[in-house]
Amino acid sequence: MPRVFGHEQGVEALVRTVRACAERGIEYLTVFAFSSENWKRPEEEVSGLMKLVLVAVSKHVQQLAEAGVRIHIVGDRSKVSDKVKASWDQAEAATRHNSRMVLSVAFNYGGRWDIVQACRRAMADGLGPDDLSEATLARYMALSHAPDPDLFIRTGGELRISNFLLWQAAYAELYFTDCLWPDFDAGQLDAALAAYAARERRFGDVKPATAPARTAEEV
Repeated sequence: MPRVFGHEQGVEALVRTVRACAERGIEYLTVFAFSSENWKRPEEEVSGLMKLVLVAVSKHVQQLAEAGVRIHIVGDRSKVSDKVKASWDQAEAATRHNSRMVLSVAFNYGGRWDIVQACRRAMADGLGPDDLSEATLARYMALSHAPDPDLFIRTGGELRISNFLLWQAAYAELYFTDCLWPDFDAGQLDAALAAYAARERRFGDVKPATAPARTAEEV
């Protein structure tokens, strides 16, 4: 079975998960669609993924817009085609006034890349070493429009974060599941949220922190 078929099912899983998150009052969802290392995959698979991006935007953006979802595409756009970039611009423009939930799609993204590009942008604005703080640098991150994640979900039985949100996930609760992403559904999401709710978040303190606004991260 072609690997692209699995990616097609992954798009359907994404749409299911977006709806489930919105129904549960989750205001921010970030998904890792394509890493900066994924260019190493077979050319046929990468080409199929790029075509799938165009199909997914055409098929799903309107219904997500009607559901009140705002879409952000984050990552290095320099390697993708003008046609793909135009489809992303279309998706962002069609949903820019929505506020029910923010969906950030990380494409050609890497956590290390994000930190480096944030530093470069800060330097381009004339900031020097003495001007930088965590809060200042965070404003230059690709996900500066979203709060740091509370919950980081990794599917597929892998026990690593794979260069995703290295800065933002500093205090995220990590949840690992053997469920493959194409099979991820509302039940799997509820299991992750239940595990998250049972944990005590301390942020380095000795007392549990008050639970923040719920957010979720999907990988």
